[in-house]
Amino acid sequence: MRQSATSLLEGGVDLFSLPDIYFQVTEMISDSRFSLKDIGQVIAKDPALSARLLKIVNSPIYGYQGKIDTISRAIVVVGIEDLNHLVLATSVVDSFKDIPNDLIDMTSFWVHSINTGLLAKMLAQKSAVLHSERLFLSGLLHNIGSLVMFCKAPEKSRRTLQMADNDRNLVALSEIQVFGFTHAEVSSELLKFWNMPEALSESIACYIQPELSHVHRLDTHILSVAVNLANTLAYGGNVDDYITTINETTLSLIRLSGEQISEISGKVSDEFPAIFNVIAPNKKFH
Repeated sequence: MRQSATSLLEGGVDLFSLPDIYFQVTEMISDSRFSLKDIGQVIAKDPALSARLLKIVNSPIYGYQGKIDTISRAIVVVGIEDLNHLVLATSVVDSFKDIPNDLIDMTSFWVHSINTGLLAKMLAQKSAVLHSERLFLSGLLHNIGSLVMFCKAPEKSRRTLQMADNDRNLVALSEIQVFGFTHAEVSSELLKFWNMPEALSESIACYIQPELSHVHRLDTHILSVAVNLANTLAYGGNVDDYITTINETTLSLIRLSGEQISEISGKVSDEFPAIFNVIAPNKKFH
């Protein structure tokens, strides 16, 4: 019987475990007995995590005026649920271990993921999307399903990459032929297990074919454009040539012109170094 994206995760989600503090804060958020002060005190007990969260909140991802120097202030400004999502995002980078080196270079993986996140956030900002920073998370996490596949089924994953000749644009088609589902579906299922918002899980599940999204269409189409832009930039392709392939439905939905998209693609490298050093501090980018 052919596996499903859900079954791939069964019995092995502990391999991609998050710190206990994430689940503790998640439970506290849904329990009225705990105040925001209580939750802030729990997060503050982890100095390394607190420092990392404050660096992100003070980074261009959020772009707030003035310095946010305490977790309690961060909760007020960012919101407790968004801050908890950042706990997850910062932890994911260190959650995947023992992936065969011939399958993936982890630094390159996070370079691509962070670039995608930045592009998604910048596109959302230009499109006047409220709380556009959530699109950074969708871009950052859109490809973690690949890591699950590498961990749980390395031989099948190796065959998939060989079929696609390591071309990101062909990987999804190869995954369907080998697995019967794509990394996007696995990413979405993992986010559901982690109790992430539906907007994230749906946009990631559908970004390869954004027309399949029905509830969170705007997020999905923005993420789809961001992923394709990141791929184009990574392979040294012509951004303007890619833009001509974006269909009118997507352009109309995200309310951006080709010129605006091209301008955004040229700015992502300005924000990248600072964000990379915060999100992936143990990785070396050259």
